[in-house]
Amino acid sequence: MKMKIRKGDTIEVITGREQDKGKRGEVIKVLPKEERIVVQGINLRKKHQRQVQTERKNLAPGIIEFEAKMPVSNVMLVCPNCSETTRVRVTRDEDGTVHRVCKQCEKQID
Repeated sequence: MKMKIRKGDTIEVITGREQDKGKRGEVIKVLPKEERIVVQGINLRKKHQRQVQTERKNLAPGIIEFEAKMPVSNVMLVCPNCSETTRVRVTRDEDGTVHRVCKQCEKQID
């Protein structure tokens, strides 16, 4: 499946955990094979980290907070033109270039 959300897009969480609903954030990472995304400041998890001493890393012990991946179906794209959550339509120009278009305001997102 071709994902219509890309790295750097602003999204809004529409379903999922109660503390994350309605929040907006920027997409950090897109995982198309798993149909998941990682969003900055949303879906935060805590991990207990042991101290690791290797040649390349020196990780400090403690509790680390990080953004976990979440299903792309739980979010909607926020249009940069009209600032509303919207569905995305894909169109092609005469020369074959692909553009994402907001279904609310009919303007190009890319």
